[in-house]
Amino acid sequence: MKLLKGFGTGLCLTVLCVLVVPKAKADELDRKTVITFSGPVEVGGSGAQVLPAGIYVFKVMDSPSDRHIVQISNQDETHVFTLILAIPNYRLKTTDKTVITFHERPAGEPEALKAWFYPGREYGDQFVYERSKALQLAAEANETVLSTPAVLVSAPTDVLKAAPVEAVTPKGETVETAQVVEAPPAPAAATVAAAPVLVASLPKTATNLDLIGLFGMTMLGAGFLMSGFRKKSV
Repeated sequence: MKLLKGFGTGLCLTVLCVLVVPKAKADELDRKTVITFSGPVEVGGSGAQVLPAGIYVFKVMDSPSDRHIVQISNQDETHVFTLILAIPNYRLKTTDKTVITFHERPAGEPEALKAWFYPGREYGDQFVYERSKALQLAAEANETVLSTPAVLVSAPTDVLKAAPVEAVTPKGETVETAQVVEAPPAPAAATVAAAPVLVASLPKTATNLDLIGLFGMTMLGAGFLMSGFRKKSV
């Protein structure tokens, strides 16, 4: 009975792990994050709009090598407000909390979503706006903003994946995205010292014939000893 009871307890723990672990892995994969906005926030993407103060869910829905597609939905995830194109951006110091940044806006204007950093990750997501909105934000915030010439409103995921991405300056100039997003530092080249190799060898004066002679004399001496031992025994 004790054995069965122990087995039952172990089975329950196993089932509990099976139920809990996949959820944790899923959250890490899509970076699901519940975010509360205390005021209105302007967002870009396929459903560009101004979101009122409230609780929203952020998820990474797709992540090609050079970009991410971020979904913003309501708290119970029954309605998707927008899908936003974002470019991975590097930060030198990670945090244990979610970080959301905004583009500066004039008084009375809603804050504009700029970047989202998931806890514990060096890479975050810098959001891309359609060129007309990016030019406006760049001029208002006096900073370079990621943009795309593609029309993102009501754009399907395939359009977001293929949309060209550039950046615009406060003066309206088009520049490389490297002026906005920071690439990770190049890893330092590791220098590994070669371990010394010890090669054991016989002196050059030694030959195979010398070794054979030495072996023969050793065997002959052993024979004499055995013979003497037998005589004493008799």
